[in-house]
Amino acid sequence: MAVSIHPSVDSGVKAGSPGYSGGTLKCLCAKDPVTVGIGANVAFNHVCGCTKCWKPSGAIFSLVAVVSRDKLKVTQNPQKLKIVDASATIQRYACTGCGVHMYGRIENKDHAFHGLDFVHPELFDANGWEAPGFAAFVSSVIEAGTSPKAMDGIRARLKELKLEPYDCLSPALMDILATHAAKQKGTLAA
Repeated sequence: MAVSIHPSVDSGVKAGSPGYSGGTLKCLCAKDPVTVGIGANVAFNHVCGCTKCWKPSGAIFSLVAVVSRDKLKVTQNPQKLKIVDASATIQRYACTGCGVHMYGRIENKDHAFHGLDFVHPELFDANGWEAPGFAAFVSSVIEAGTSPKAMDGIRARLKELKLEPYDCLSPALMDILATHAAKQKGTLAA
């Protein structure tokens, strides 16, 4: 039996649709759901093993991507949103009814990812969003209670799904972070 990673990838990673231009994210509340309009496709979609991201019931990993903050707008029931952890770098806004994280925002203007909002693409009202391309913070699933003995099987399943496992972010995202830090320090010309 295959290792379950996340319902959106367990049956195989589905390719996105060319020209996908966004849609509506909806929380899991049956009555008065929070909805968030996204006016663009997502980027850097991946499965994440960190202990901060929202995961659907039974999932080991979350599915998370980014979109430009100017392309995100809460369209229904904003009063139901509350920041999960005000001290975290990513301010995750969760629905107080069902607990789903609707988006995460970095307010620190000096952070390399400022201006990008983090979303869970499986909450879109229609498929077609960019396919996940890697797995981040894989070892962190141990912190969430996964047995270390399961890690070889988890990494093998991620590779089978063509989601390269990293214990940080992907090399492209790590390069963005390092470039930003080097420019701030003055070790790299702006």
